[in-house]
Amino acid sequence: MILYHVGFEKIKNPDVHYGRKNADFGQGFYLTDDKDFSYRWAKEKEGADTILNTYELDLSKLTVRTLNRDNNWTEYIYHNRNRMPDIYTEDVIIGPIANDIIYDVMGIITSGMIPRDIAMSLLLIGPEYKQIVLKTKNAAANLKWISSEIITHDKLEISHEKMKEEEENYQQLFANELERLLEY
Repeated sequence: MILYHVGFEKIKNPDVHYGRKNADFGQGFYLTDDKDFSYRWAKEKEGADTILNTYELDLSKLTVRTLNRDNNWTEYIYHNRNRMPDIYTEDVIIGPIANDIIYDVMGIITSGMIPRDIAMSLLLIGPEYKQIVLKTKNAAANLKWISSEIITHDKLEISHEKMKEEEENYQQLFANELERLLEY
C-alpha cells in the first residue's frame, strides 16, 4: 500500500506517539493513500519547505481495523476528540476523515446546540477521504520510507484552490442538510 504524509521535514522513521491525542483516530502517525488529497492538506510555514513523504506499508504482519462512515466511526471520533483512552488495540486504523473542518460538528454535539443524532448525520455529508493511522511501533516498523519531495508554492496554491471550492460546496451541503434535519 503506497501512502503519503505531508509536513515540514523528511520523516523516514515516524514516531506513533508524536502528535495530537485528540485527532479523529487518536494519537498515531496519519497518512493517506490519495496523493492529491495530501497536497490539499499541506500547509506552508515561513523558513521551512513543505514536504510530501511517500511510503509503502506492508499490512501482512499487522492487525487492521477498517471503519466506514457509520455510527461506530462517529462514536470513535467523538471518543478520541474528547481525549478518552483508545478503545481499539489494532496496529492500524483505516477509515474516513471527518468532514468538520469548517463547522466543528463535535463542538456542536458537546454544546447541546442540536441533538446528537442530527449532528452525527452532518459528519456523513460531503466528500469522503481516507486516512490510515499507524497506532503502534509494530505498524511503524512495517512502514518503508520511499522518497520525499518539496511541494512548491505554486502547486500548493492550485491544491488550496481545489480545497476552497470543495469547502464552498460542503458549506452548501451542510446548510441544506441542517435545514432538512431541523424540519423534522
